[in-house]
Amino acid sequence: MLAGAAHARAIGRAATRQPQRHRHSNAHADRRTRAERPELGIRTGGHAYHGPVCDAADRLEPGSATQRVPRPALRATAATDERLPATIGWDGKAVVLVDQRALPEALRFVRAGTVDELCSAISNLVVRGAPALGVVGAFGVALATIAGEDPHLAAQRLAATRPTAVNLAGGVRRALAATDPLAEALHMIDEDIDRNRRIGAFGAELLLDRARVMTHCNAGALACAGYGTALGIIRAAHESGRAPSVWVRETRPVLQGSRLTAWELAQLGIPATVVVDAAAGAIMAAGKVDCCIVGADRIAANGDVANKIGTYELAVLAHHHGIPFVVAAPVATVDLACAGGAAIPIEERSADEVRRWAGQPTAPADIPVSNPAFDVTPAALVTAIVTENGVARPPLARTIRALCAADRAHDH
Repeated sequence: MLAGAAHARAIGRAATRQPQRHRHSNAHADRRTRAERPELGIRTGGHAYHGPVCDAADRLEPGSATQRVPRPALRATAATDERLPATIGWDGKAVVLVDQRALPEALRFVRAGTVDELCSAISNLVVRGAPALGVVGAFGVALATIAGEDPHLAAQRLAATRPTAVNLAGGVRRALAATDPLAEALHMIDEDIDRNRRIGAFGAELLLDRARVMTHCNAGALACAGYGTALGIIRAAHESGRAPSVWVRETRPVLQGSRLTAWELAQLGIPATVVVDAAAGAIMAAGKVDCCIVGADRIAANGDVANKIGTYELAVLAHHHGIPFVVAAPVATVDLACAGGAAIPIEERSADEVRRWAGQPTAPADIPVSNPAFDVTPAALVTAIVTENGVARPPLARTIRALCAADRAHDH
């Protein structure tokens, strides 16, 4: 049973626009504000939130030395969860990665012992997700250092593999600046898990009981060193007994939602339903979505958000239906040097990701294809950005900068 009307009224006026009128009036007969509706799925008023609110896969190339290995014995982290494997690990000689191309059919691991192998793993989506790429970038610099290679040249190659994800370049820079790049990379594993747990705790406080959440792509443990950002919020709500359920958009063309997010949620015992991307509007119009939560690959200084292609569409639909749209990301994903979304580089991936699936053609072999990996959601469509330092609400240009300043103060 969802939160009662009395409780919903107590949280104060919601920070979202009221729903617009639609032709399907029978699905939208209730025109009360979201703060008055008992099915409200997210807390957006100041009374409900007590944390620090800021007002202020192609296969690897034939002949590659990268190996698939059984579940390895890795250095233990501060927050091991047996239900999900370690996304990134170190076995003493190489980086060990969950092969995310194989899921959900099989759980496999790939071992990358050189910078070339790690670059290939990144490009071919063995590992993906902005926080995970930050950690992997640091390990790449460590591999170069151990092998006696020029770490700066290695850093350039690593950062070029996925240009949209700002965390990758940030992780590379951290390792370059460290006295011991390997120790820094290992520290970043534990640090990322801790940050994601804090994101989860802050974000879970925004959700009412039994919230019906729609998400996009995969922003769970597989996209990080562990725990997750967007899924970390859902996971924390589940662990605290709030019983959320999830609409999982499949996320074409590589299906990170249906393959990865659905698999993670099943391992964690969180109720989830996979839907085709195009079904989101109809499900919202039927009144079956309480909020949307997504991750981010880069957040510009003005609050514009680059994330997996299809995120912008989801935000527009959420705005049209008066549904809160929340972004979850560590402050490392904020790029204060990037003034707005127009300055974010958007990766264009292989046409074969669209023309073929599982070895079978899905389009004529010679048809032109546009395959941008990301899109940009304007800050005006974002209800809140949840970070490990608290929750930023509009005006995002001011509030996210304050959260980043809090992070720098903590580091010093």
